[in-house]
Amino acid sequence: MFTYSFLQHYWWFLISLIAGIFSFLLFVQGGQSMLFSLSKTKDERKLLVNILGRKWHYTFTTLVVFGGAFFASFPLFYSTSFGGAYWVWMAILFCFTLQAVSYEFQSLPGNFLGAKTYKSFLFINGVLGTFLVGVALATFFTGSEFTMSKGNIAGVGTVGPIISQWQNPWHGLEALINLRNLSLGLAVLFLARTMACLYFINRLDHPVLQKRTHKYLTYNAIPFLLFFLIFVIWTLFSEGFAVNPETKVVYMEKLKYLNNFLQMPHLLAIFLIGVIGVLYGIIKSALKPKYRKGIWFAGAGAVLTVTMLIFITGVNNTAFYPSVTDLQSSLTVQNSSSSKFTLNAMAWVSLFIPIVMGYIFYAWRALEKNHTSIEEVKATKAY
Repeated sequence: MFTYSFLQHYWWFLISLIAGIFSFLLFVQGGQSMLFSLSKTKDERKLLVNILGRKWHYTFTTLVVFGGAFFASFPLFYSTSFGGAYWVWMAILFCFTLQAVSYEFQSLPGNFLGAKTYKSFLFINGVLGTFLVGVALATFFTGSEFTMSKGNIAGVGTVGPIISQWQNPWHGLEALINLRNLSLGLAVLFLARTMACLYFINRLDHPVLQKRTHKYLTYNAIPFLLFFLIFVIWTLFSEGFAVNPETKVVYMEKLKYLNNFLQMPHLLAIFLIGVIGVLYGIIKSALKPKYRKGIWFAGAGAVLTVTMLIFITGVNNTAFYPSVTDLQSSLTVQNSSSSKFTLNAMAWVSLFIPIVMGYIFYAWRALEKNHTSIEEVKATKAY
């Protein structure tokens, strides 16, 4: 019913969308990164942790879904990146494991580490976790150091069954010395903190924290916009990893990602709408202290913006996971995907996604009808 090419691009879009949703949900991590600076008293810190604790499952689950979707639809990427750049991915998983452990155990009786230790774990997840996610995603644009030999799948290669090999002993940590990668890492960190401020403005029933959060919104929005602009402008005006549609040869093309947007203006329009949504949510919230709905405009804008940024790395004859060591080892949606049968079967299952998302939205609204105060936290079981 569906062509193989359609299914490949359909799943690349879903993965990009999951990444976009994840970027919005990182407000949980952003809030955790400000636990010790935004809150000045024990009660204020307890209020912030309790509000964030109601949503941490969404971020963690979305990260798992992102990895699972990649494994099922583009297994060659999964084996190459997760198996090669494993130090970066292990660090990310470790940070998010710290988060899960912290929310589950910090309030239990007999907690020998102490609540402050677990809150420190949340801080680490909030800062290091978001930064490393941004650095890892930036390699979709800047490339990684690996080589690929599909002949090794059948064991006929020179190194037996090994399909891909990382070409340096750092196994992903080398991404931390690339300035463009660092700019996206910092942009994601400050985006998460900005979203957290908007979320606190929307949820808090605490005048002192409300006023303080508005100041922190400006403090974080400015560096976010700065690092985001640096990354986007640098990327759009740099060479990109193009694929010849006839020969499948990968080569460097000037202004490749800018050309992708210009040659697919509908994607550019969605990207710009997303940027406008983020700016609207931030600016209106900063200028009007009583305005509480900025999180919804900025959140939706972040989803659209990040989805389009990731999506253009795999469409219009572009290598979404390029190799800077050997261009012809670069991964595309065509040469790294699962079989047509697998993609088709999963496509039917994906039709249930809107139903699940609708339920999540309904549950979110049902549980968040009223703003949260410190009195409510004290009256219920809190983190």
